Amino acid sequence: MVTSMTAKRLVFTGKQQVQLENYEPEPLGARSVLVKTAVSLMSTGTENIVFNRWFEAGTGWDDWVKYPFYPGYAAVGTVAAVGAEVTTLQAGDRVAYRLGHRSHAVVDAAECYPIPAGIPFEQAVWFALAKITFIGARSAGYRLGDHALIIGAGPIGQMETRWAAACGVQKLIVADAMPSRLALATAGGATAVLAGNIGEARAAVLAAGDGQLPRVVVDSTGNHKVFVETQRLARDFGRIVLLGDTGEPSKQTLTHEVMRRGLVITGAHDCHDSAEWNNTTINRFFFQLVAAGRISLAGLNSHRFTPEQCAEAYDIANRARASTMGIIFEWSK
Repeated sequence: MVTSMTAKRLVFTGKQQVQLENYEPEPLGARSVLVKTAVSLMSTGTENIVFNRWFEAGTGWDDWVKYPFYPGYAAVGTVAAVGAEVTTLQAGDRVAYRLGHRSHAVVDAAECYPIPAGIPFEQAVWFALAKITFIGARSAGYRLGDHALIIGAGPIGQMETRWAAACGVQKLIVADAMPSRLALATAGGATAVLAGNIGEARAAVLAAGDGQLPRVVVDSTGNHKVFVETQRLARDFGRIVLLGDTGEPSKQTLTHEVMRRGLVITGAHDCHDSAEWNNTTINRFFFQLVAAGRISLAGLNSHRFTPEQCAEAYDIANRARASTMGIIFEWSK
């Protein structure tokens, strides 16, 4: 079966330039499916770095971002057609897939993840950020009754909060410079929230932890200044997890705290899969917890746009970041 159709997708044509373009998906292969996108989710951290070219020359970002650049990696929709050898999916199935912002796409059937009945598309589309933050939770090694601090309550920080709560963290502190985001962190399981400059938060972190610093500190911001502060806020022999990737790694510096207090620093990234935990198994687990009500995604989507409003969407993501959380594109409108 051959796919021949005109679809639409978002493209960055240069720095701070986005548009909606027509394109023709590749032919439908024997083991692939054609999906019609319902919703895609902007990854505001990654996509803002790319959109603005907020990265240093010679970094992995610099190697990755070439024009035309097709942003996005989280989409959900409905299977429209299946290849001759596909037996696991059929037309009408609701699936999640790791592709950019586009109306239709041809996807390997093995890379489509079924969405259980009862989970709406606008919640299911958080699956990709949930997968990334699951890797963060595994790197953190949360324990029952643990004490953790998550810095940054944006989309990544919100999902990391929910995994930490699901793991049984007892003292779960979430800090963000934007107070408007902290109510969502509380709804996601935070036991204490701190607003303001993290560089001035040590006393508040101690108070929220009954006089103790957290065993785990997660930096979800990708801000090199925050990295320095994490080293002052973890307890002796504690663990720091870098979950937000900075575009300016040359500015990330170690302090004497690392050696003096025996801190462990670990990076967590989307690609850190294993045979046991990977896109398939993590997405299945995430959907199970959402369906069971053990992870709440209520209220996480703050803005909705049609694809034709893409310039406005990226403008708001940059100009009014404090007012945003989940920014979704609705392709079925």
